Amino acid sequence: MAAFRGETNEERSATSKDFDHALMREVMRTELVRIKALIATSVLLSLFITGLYLFDPYAVTHLWHGTMHPSALFYVLIPFVLFELWVHATISRHLKMDRDIPFYRRYIGALIETTMPTIALALHIQNMGPVEALGFVGPLAYFIFIILSTLRLDFWLSTFTGFVAAAELFGMAMFYHPAGPPDVPPDTYYHGARSAFILICGVLAGAVGVQLRRSFAASIRAATARDRITNLFGQHVSPQVVERLMNEGTATGSDIRRVAVMFVDFRSFTAAARSRTPQDVVDRLDGAFAVLVEILDRHGGIVNKFLGDGFLALFGAPFEAEEAPHRAVAAARDMLVAMDDINEGASWPLRIGIGIHFGEVVAGNIGSPRRKEYTVIGDTVNFASRLEALNKDFNSQLLISSTVRDAIGEACSDAVPLGAVTIRGYDRPMTVWQLG
Repeated sequence: MAAFRGETNEERSATSKDFDHALMREVMRTELVRIKALIATSVLLSLFITGLYLFDPYAVTHLWHGTMHPSALFYVLIPFVLFELWVHATISRHLKMDRDIPFYRRYIGALIETTMPTIALALHIQNMGPVEALGFVGPLAYFIFIILSTLRLDFWLSTFTGFVAAAELFGMAMFYHPAGPPDVPPDTYYHGARSAFILICGVLAGAVGVQLRRSFAASIRAATARDRITNLFGQHVSPQVVERLMNEGTATGSDIRRVAVMFVDFRSFTAAARSRTPQDVVDRLDGAFAVLVEILDRHGGIVNKFLGDGFLALFGAPFEAEEAPHRAVAAARDMLVAMDDINEGASWPLRIGIGIHFGEVVAGNIGSPRRKEYTVIGDTVNFASRLEALNKDFNSQLLISSTVRDAIGEACSDAVPLGAVTIRGYDRPMTVWQLG
């Protein structure tokens, strides 16, 4: 039975409320598509009959094989279209309210819809006679409803549609059976075979609907899982890194990129934290990080990793960023302004130190086969870290390398050279620039 609903036991056990809700909404959307198709078919049929009658009334009369005016069909089509419009409005309202359509109303709707061709067939029989009407296009209209029932994504509803169509067609054939000898079983078998064929088509439509439902369910399940992973993983690394890993997988190779690397650290934070509770420390850090990360996002940077009371930020990885040095310096300036605002009136003022360098790095997923981390390595990273540490020596807050200054030119005309500075780990002194 589960197979006919489009779910296996494993899939059902993995079902969540979010998944059920998303699938319900998708089913209702496909139902709206089905209704629009029925309305469009009815309108086109009406226009065709009207246009043909106005253009060549004789052709319609010849086709009609009777005395009844073709407009009699409008007595069926107009109420049908009005009914479908009401159903469409009802489903749309339920979608807005996030409520499913009751089970029984789906079957009542299927019964009413599938009965419409039967009413049209009755008009044909009254006009043409049973033999010609049952051999005319009227019975073929059932297939429109059966085919479109696949969009209900429900095996039993499609089967029910096929059953109603088969039963009503067989009933009409038996009720309007031409007068003749009482022992004429071939007609009964003939009409029974036609009805059985319609019922089989309903079953097949249901099977197609099940496969469509499974495809929708698989897509929704994958999207739900992706969102859950992104939300969870995105709390630990930047959303951009998550997006890269989701799209390219963890086997993505390392590549060489030109990246602006920024190190940010809170000055004297550890000493100040000793006199405060752990919760106070966490709350203060979280509040400051929230502001600084928002500034990074605004300038196209990402936090690659948090380093206790600081973090490593990148501009140009994992995705290319135009004018990465410009973005990094602009973000750093905004951070300093933001920290002044945060500290205003605060009982625990915070001071940050920032170091920025620009150059080539190796970027990619680095680690063991079981656990990898997207990161950047290289001399550019090391030098940016050393620049940030130099803020303590110069009592500064923002230091950049000559490479960064040359890259952004006039944008850092206020940069103050600190001369050739001896930097730990480097053989020769390097020129360092301070920005206010």
